[in-house]
Amino acid sequence: MIEFEHVSLPQRVLFATGGARGNLAGQIETLGARRVMVIAGEGERDLARTVADGLPVVRWHHEVVMHVPVEVAERAREIAAADGVDALVCIGGGSTTGLAKAVALTSGLPIVAVPTTYAGSEATNVWGMTEGARKTTGVDDKVLPRAIVYDASLMLTLPVELSVASGLNALAHCVDSMWAPRADPIDRALAAEGIRALRIGLPLVVKEPTGAEGREHALYGAYLSARAFASAGSGLHHKICHVLGGMFNLPHAQTHAVVLPYVLAFNAPYADDARRLIAAAFDVSAEPGSASDPDGAVTGLNNLRAQLNAPRSLRDLGMPEDGIAAAAEAVLAAVPPRNPRPVTRENITELLHAAWSGTEGTDAR
Repeated sequence: MIEFEHVSLPQRVLFATGGARGNLAGQIETLGARRVMVIAGEGERDLARTVADGLPVVRWHHEVVMHVPVEVAERAREIAAADGVDALVCIGGGSTTGLAKAVALTSGLPIVAVPTTYAGSEATNVWGMTEGARKTTGVDDKVLPRAIVYDASLMLTLPVELSVASGLNALAHCVDSMWAPRADPIDRALAAEGIRALRIGLPLVVKEPTGAEGREHALYGAYLSARAFASAGSGLHHKICHVLGGMFNLPHAQTHAVVLPYVLAFNAPYADDARRLIAAAFDVSAEPGSASDPDGAVTGLNNLRAQLNAPRSLRDLGMPEDGIAAAAEAVLAAVPPRNPRPVTRENITELLHAAWSGTEGTDAR
């Protein structure tokens, strides 16, 4: 018997390679905005000027910091209020979108998002900010962008290494959406299609970085992953990465890329339907896999990671080994309900040790 409740978030999505400038202008006109604040990091300064050319911009804001420190958010809020801003445009990755969300959280200003990575934050109503060594997240419909302008041509200058990490971050949204607290059959269908698209797109990005086909597949997959994640909620993988990012100031996408295979190996043997969907999306469902992964979910992910030369260890990202115990305690306090496998101090510490060292073949049983 199938029974579930699914909520779809109200949002307009415009997907067209080469169409960013025109589609963005159209959305600002639809909003009736006359005093726009464009948020873009220093690296996207020139791109932002090109994409937002012709808009009624009263403020170009370039102070974007990873994990959105509270003091950075406060400064952006004050500037928006002082300038009488009536709409926000964010052009960039997850940190840029996150800053726009922080402003919208207290002001209610509408956001139009123009992503330049595969972060997926633009399709969710989840916000996150960091104070000290603690990252806090929440859910509020005020932070959901009114519209997303997707343009694969904006991804062409994203370095391959960062494209891989960002794409695996999107894939992590898909995996978490299989068993997150509010996961339902629609979330799992979106997530499975997202995995399939990313599995096709990311190797093409590595093979031909300036080609549109791989970028389009990856961007499409990233959007689906975010849609699934927005509905299903944050699972164990994201709880772990939020702890690590806030505690050690680790790079967001790379941290997700490193931790993902360990969480999948940890949970997959305890979630038969999910691991079969994941394996099928990786097109390895016919492979026998290992004794602890008979349907090939972990095998499929590891095959893809090998193709992509993905980041391998938290140690390489700068996490200190002596931080594992504190991180394990923080993760224990944040374990989401309905995780397929019971989480203990011992097994989460073992997972973090393996991810820190980059150990392959972690025992998932």
